[in-house]
Amino acid sequence: MSTRTYEPTPARRVAFLGLGVMGYPMAGHLAAAGHTVTVYNRSPAKAAQWTAEHGHAAAATPRAAATGAEIVFCCVGNDDDLRSVVLGDDGALAGMAPGAIFVDHTTASAEVARELGAAAQACGLQFIDAPVSGGNLGAISGALTVMCGGDAAAFAAIQPVAMAFSKAVTLLGESGAGQLAKMVNQIAIAGLVQGLAEAIAFGTKAGLDMKAVLGVIGKGAAQSWQMDNRGPTMIDDKFDFGFAVDWMRKDLGIALDEAKRNGARLPVTALVDQFYADIQAQGGNRLDTSSLLRRLR
Repeated sequence: MSTRTYEPTPARRVAFLGLGVMGYPMAGHLAAAGHTVTVYNRSPAKAAQWTAEHGHAAAATPRAAATGAEIVFCCVGNDDDLRSVVLGDDGALAGMAPGAIFVDHTTASAEVARELGAAAQACGLQFIDAPVSGGNLGAISGALTVMCGGDAAAFAAIQPVAMAFSKAVTLLGESGAGQLAKMVNQIAIAGLVQGLAEAIAFGTKAGLDMKAVLGVIGKGAAQSWQMDNRGPTMIDDKFDFGFAVDWMRKDLGIALDEAKRNGARLPVTALVDQFYADIQAQGGNRLDTSSLLRRLR
């Protein structure tokens, strides 16, 4: 866990559903910030590991974890995983008291955000779609960027609590707006990483010292987070870390599906998605997204 300091905020009773590479440290930050946390994970062993490290409680079902919670946070894999922890007799909505707020950090579709937002409202509850950017390292350090959609009053209630694991938590519109903003984020990254990969491949073929080159151009208009943080490791052919190709393909698939619905044209995104399919075919499913460079070597 990070040694970061936390802004004082009233202690809340919260739940966290999903203790994967993102959720595990995010829930840890909530505990470290002074909130009372009950966790749920599909694999009970991971929940037991978390409680051994942080204290607090684990529950056997999402419903049990959500019972008595003012805010229920969630970070799972995809739309179907999300529905499985929200809906049904054992789902979180069945355990939440009227007025409680469900905050979903899963990168999912805008469609499921609106669906679950409506389901929550029918139960007298609030739902905030709140996908994050910053990856596992951002979750560990408590420096995620959170893009939110939903009711303004509910957002105001959860924002100071979510700052335990974030550097920015921003409301961008109604239900689904957070997920749409995350799609924008992933579309921008996809083209940028491909451009960086081509630049490094070209410079290497030209016989340049690419670390020196990135050091120069990184001080000008070509600078980006990807160049600063992934450029040196790309040059060294190191990709066994970071945001996995499998996850990026899931995210780009969501964006491409949404584009079919809204009529947006994403030619570069569609092309880069297929480049990531090539990396998967080479066995690079869990490599970092910067592994696009391997196609060009």
